[in-house]
Amino acid sequence: MKKPPVPLFQNGVRADGRAPDQMREVNITVGIVSNADGSAMVSYGATTAVAAVYGPREMHPRHLSLPDRGVMRVRYHMAPFSTKDERKSPTPTRREIEISKILREALEPAVVLEQYPRSRIDVFIEILQADGSTRVASLTAASLALADAGVYMRDLVIGVSVGLVDGAVVLDLNGLEDQYGEGDLPVGYMPNLKRFTLLQLDGAWTRDKFLEALNLAIKGAEFVYQKARDALKSKYMTIAEDIYGR
Repeated sequence: MKKPPVPLFQNGVRADGRAPDQMREVNITVGIVSNADGSAMVSYGATTAVAAVYGPREMHPRHLSLPDRGVMRVRYHMAPFSTKDERKSPTPTRREIEISKILREALEPAVVLEQYPRSRIDVFIEILQADGSTRVASLTAASLALADAGVYMRDLVIGVSVGLVDGAVVLDLNGLEDQYGEGDLPVGYMPNLKRFTLLQLDGAWTRDKFLEALNLAIKGAEFVYQKARDALKSKYMTIAEDIYGR
């Protein structure tokens, strides 16, 4: 394992000053892309994801449509300027294609696709800045963009990451922890239904550490969920005030 440039964990405090169970600063804005049917921007610390939703619309070509449900397509992409390394190629990488599939599968349990037979819903996700936990920030952004588009959903899907750093379970990995930590557990969680839609595991975990990580993920997801609800309310309360003057 590569040695990190700075200690990741000392005296119970992480390299960026956070406690093990503390999220980075979370900022959420809904409805930032005027050309889309729904959109959202989500930042976990220095990681920023923008999601835009188009649809539901009639599926073209029609032979790809399904008679009993809609089809959701998800594209995850990292902007060429999003990383600290050399400029990333704008061409979709194998990793981006894999994460696109993972995000679609994590979103589908929340979306009532049976309401939209022969239709398609397109979700585009762009990472503007990457500092760890990009897939889970993307998941939260995509879920909010779907809600903003008025797509019928069972619940929001909130993404958070949990990891192992110097043997400790920590919430919301930053880029340094993502690169040098001992384990990574991206999670997608529906807080109202109390169901997981995404659960990946990287690294060697004991049963106790895994259970501790799941509980910490739920705590983090409920924290972000409150922020997500506030962001949705903020947008639609403003619209209601403009229409009804109250």
